[in-house]
Amino acid sequence: MAVTETFDPSTATIVIVTYNRSGLLTKLLESIVRMDPKPGRVVVIDNASADDTGEVVASFRERLGAELVYRRLEENTGGSGGFSEGMRTAYELGSTWMWLMDDDVEVLPDGLARMGAWAPRFRSIQGRRYDYDGSAFYWQYRLSIPLGIPIPFAPADFDETGYRAMNSGCFEGMFIHRDIVQRIGLPDPRFFIYWDDSIYGWLASRLTNAVIVNEFVLQRTREIKQWDMGIRHLNASSDMYRYYILRNRGIMKHYFAAHGAYRPVRFFAGTVLTFAKEIIRLAVVERKLSRTSIGKLFSGIRDGRTIARDRTWKPMPPLEPVPARA
Repeated sequence: MAVTETFDPSTATIVIVTYNRSGLLTKLLESIVRMDPKPGRVVVIDNASADDTGEVVASFRERLGAELVYRRLEENTGGSGGFSEGMRTAYELGSTWMWLMDDDVEVLPDGLARMGAWAPRFRSIQGRRYDYDGSAFYWQYRLSIPLGIPIPFAPADFDETGYRAMNSGCFEGMFIHRDIVQRIGLPDPRFFIYWDDSIYGWLASRLTNAVIVNEFVLQRTREIKQWDMGIRHLNASSDMYRYYILRNRGIMKHYFAAHGAYRPVRFFAGTVLTFAKEIIRLAVVERKLSRTSIGKLFSGIRDGRTIARDRTWKPMPPLEPVPARA
């Protein structure tokens, strides 16, 4: 689908999801103060934080330079639930573009201008990020759909076009048009964390030419332990993430099946590879092959099978049309 309208920064909304990290959120909001141009709105979804997040947001209301909308949820719904609520809020406010990000990044001053330069051509756009140390952050932007896993070594270089096609997504920087959001529906909060943005990006790529562009627009502000393998990194994780990495493959199965892309044997092979990757992460990056951590992997597999066998399970529905407005 061709895009013809000229990009207007005031029609863009930055959607931030935060949880008990007011210090990081402060850095992100400070970076938005420095932006030129600025978005029309900033939506902050607070996943029931117990720290001073509400006070931090209030302190920026007069100085942000954009309309600030704050929603504090009654319980922690994970990144998936937070981005689902944030996108719903932005959509109902009439935002044309929604720029999603976690609280552990900063926006570069010209970030919105760089993303907006591609808006007349594409409707699902991913910019690039600097890592905590200033190096280019590596992200696997291609999925093997039959296996249901990222392709490990998708080319990281760009040609003269300045972009590459992608069939995945990352909520740390996804820039998406409301028309695509309306047709896909909201991000699925049932993921809680992990695979939610990959599936959402895949759904977007089925409707439009989804791309990652050679534009650095974000900088990570939180250091994560990594194993540097030269051509890519493997990050440290947590037992909670390990559980959802495997549990949520049951949800992935339903989405692939709903769109005729589920291949049982190859998807099972992808689950085996995912399990093996997490064992490597434990042994090499975190150096703790504990019974608790390995148990989380098996619990995730067990609960994922239960979800996969649920015949009442349905994907998220499209949204009702709401007129866009500035």
